[in-house]
Amino acid sequence: MRPLSFNRGVLLFDGVCNLCNGFINFIIDHDEARYFRFGTLQREPARSFLRSEGYDPEVLDSVVLVENGRLYRESTAALRVFRKLGMPWALLSVFQAVPRPLRDAVYRRIAANRYDWFGTRNQCRLPTPELQALFIDDTDTPDGASRA
Repeated sequence: MRPLSFNRGVLLFDGVCNLCNGFINFIIDHDEARYFRFGTLQREPARSFLRSEGYDPEVLDSVVLVENGRLYRESTAALRVFRKLGMPWALLSVFQAVPRPLRDAVYRRIAANRYDWFGTRNQCRLPTPELQALFIDDTDTPDGASRA
């Protein structure tokens, strides 16, 4: 069993959410360094990992970034992802200057309406064989990251 850290970022996302899947496709297309790995919040090991960190795995209201042994959620997770994608996307990290409660309020509003605004899929995303290595699977395990 492998831990979720992998010395790269692991992004956990709602696998049936069209907005979330679009975000993952965007990251895959722009992550030239292949820094990120991905997993759906509906499957193990993400569910076990979230339980080990004190989060309810039934609540699928945020992307979760696990990076350098820390867990990031909501707007902070998204902005950290953009920073890792390099220019011009790293410029979006300027929004880190906006107070987190305000950023997260906007994030939560979008998250609460994402199914109505963007729709859902009948099942979680299944990666193509070419992208399979970027996705975590049932052999990956939690590594006890700390929350941020």
